[in-house]
Amino acid sequence: MRLGKVSVLLLLLTLQSCFIRPARNKGINDNNLVFTARVIRILDGDTMEVLYQDHPVTIRLAHIDCPEKRGHQPFGTKAKQALSHLCFGQMVTIGGQKYDRYKRLIAIVINNKKQVINQEMIKQGMAWHFKKYSSDPLYAQLELTARKHKVGLWQDSTAIAPWEWRWMKHVLAK
Repeated sequence: MRLGKVSVLLLLLTLQSCFIRPARNKGINDNNLVFTARVIRILDGDTMEVLYQDHPVTIRLAHIDCPEKRGHQPFGTKAKQALSHLCFGQMVTIGGQKYDRYKRLIAIVINNKKQVINQEMIKQGMAWHFKKYSSDPLYAQLELTARKHKVGLWQDSTAIAPWEWRWMKHVLAK
């Protein structure tokens, strides 16, 4: 009986993945997209590009926000490197939730070591829990633990959240 449920689940996931479309198509807002793809590019600490059915798909990691690489926010480059070490070149499992206004698929990503990359980035002190878009208590707890142990960016007592950094850069640019 148990094997039957697993087989049905795998069949459903396989069928569902047949209907994944690249993020560059307009008007897509499918929910709960699950598929596997190879990570071909790391854009920054919370954004990557995967190759799915010969099409690049931009993935934005759900629940987290990382220091900005553009604008040279402290730890921006280190966050990008951390994400790269976790998944670059690997086949990963993508659990898509929705597309954002930039046509990126907001997703949970699992690497070949069965690590939830979104959570690993917070555990390594390379990301904040993005509470504006996530109320998941696990991510809040992971951030508190990283802060307590002064892991990664939490070694800097003056660390500025990425959303505040972007706002400051925007205001100063005017």
